[in-house]
Amino acid sequence: MTSRILERAPGDPRKKAINPALKFALELGPGLVFFFVTLRGEWLAAKFPILASIGEPILIATAFFMVATALSLAVSWLLTRSLPIMPLVSTVVVFVFGALALYLQDKTFAFMKPTIINALFGTVLLVGLAFRRSLLAYVFDSAFELDAEGWRKLTLRWGVFFLFLAVLNEVVWRNFAENTWLFFKVWGTIPITTLFTIAQMPLILRHEIKQPAQEKHTS
Repeated sequence: MTSRILERAPGDPRKKAINPALKFALELGPGLVFFFVTLRGEWLAAKFPILASIGEPILIATAFFMVATALSLAVSWLLTRSLPIMPLVSTVVVFVFGALALYLQDKTFAFMKPTIINALFGTVLLVGLAFRRSLLAYVFDSAFELDAEGWRKLTLRWGVFFLFLAVLNEVVWRNFAENTWLFFKVWGTIPITTLFTIAQMPLILRHEIKQPAQEKHTS
């Protein structure tokens, strides 16, 4: 039953892949919803008084973020009939910390959510390596195919990078204004992650498994 719910192992021919552009949109969408609802939270509360009962703008945005995250995971399920492991873990953390923030009316939980998610992902990847498992392949196997050494090195780098993002989030939210943290969360984290991803291309190209060229058949 588990194999029917969770995504299949990397390389499994039965695993259904999502278009990379759509996958990126599903992962980015909830964060953009959080950003714009936070900025327009007061307007939304005035326009729809029921939202005012949720709390201040960042808490309203947290509620929208939870809904958007659930919808993103639901779309993944509809397209592949399986749940991607890392987004599933992220969704659980989002709902736990989001519920705490809303119930306690404490936006600290919203600030700490990226720290927990990134620290969790980094720890899982590095612990997986300790047991000789390159878990990053579950995320990127639809984009490219690497040899074992390539997956090991890439997993190590991403594990350390996730821990770096966790520390960076703590530094920003504890030392800067709320709006500064909000802009950093979207317009800072995404460029940093993009640059880091691009920087891994030489490693990927060195360890990519080249597929044999398909023979051309003439009619």
